[in-house]
Amino acid sequence: MSSPPVPRSFAPVLRSEWLKIRTLRSLLGALLALFAATTAFSAIAGVSETSDPEFDPLFMALSGVAPGQIAAISFGAMAVSSEFHGGGLRLSLAAVPRRGRWFAAKATAIAVATLVIGLVTAFAALVVARAGLGEAASGLSTGEQVRGVVGCGIYLTLMALLAAGLAAALRSGVAALSLLIPFILVVSFVIGDVAGGATDFMPDRAGQIVLYETHDGPLGPWTGLAVTAAWAAAALAAGAWSLCRRDA
Repeated sequence: MSSPPVPRSFAPVLRSEWLKIRTLRSLLGALLALFAATTAFSAIAGVSETSDPEFDPLFMALSGVAPGQIAAISFGAMAVSSEFHGGGLRLSLAAVPRRGRWFAAKATAIAVATLVIGLVTAFAALVVARAGLGEAASGLSTGEQVRGVVGCGIYLTLMALLAAGLAAALRSGVAALSLLIPFILVVSFVIGDVAGGATDFMPDRAGQIVLYETHDGPLGPWTGLAVTAAWAAAALAAGAWSLCRRDA
């Protein structure tokens, strides 16, 4: 019995990884949760009181990203960790022996899926929140809103890739989520406001700067995303190293 042909180009490998995402209900559920949680919490924020003198209408409109990013992180981690169950990784590497190519295709499929859903989610969240904010959001320019939507989609994508890299490095989605989710929910929200400016370089806080209309600090909207991208790149590099050095 002959073995299946080995793909010699990137496109077939990417197509196979995309099919995995489409056919795994847990991954589709995570993307649906990303959309539902973000838009729902943004809608709630849109009808809240706006008397705070530091009120930022753009961040308020996109504030649903805070809970929604948990779904993006879960999606990235589960997309990789699913390979470690039932010998899935051995089958994938039997079809694509070049581990770097396979992992690059996996990361690309995760990134494209998250970016598309993230952009749609950010736009929907902005629309529903603006309807509730009314005149409070009237000062937002078109450029600021476009920057917020695009930046939100990129931020969610980077957080999903960060989780994917950690899941590959740790060979466990549960371990990656156990590390990332408390880090975001506890360190950023509890320690972050106390520790000072150093926390601006945390992956979540740096990336979320793009969601603000105005922000005071060492980082700007795009440099903040660059910091998050550096975190994601480091995690992916660690994941690729682990994948190439350890037995499947």
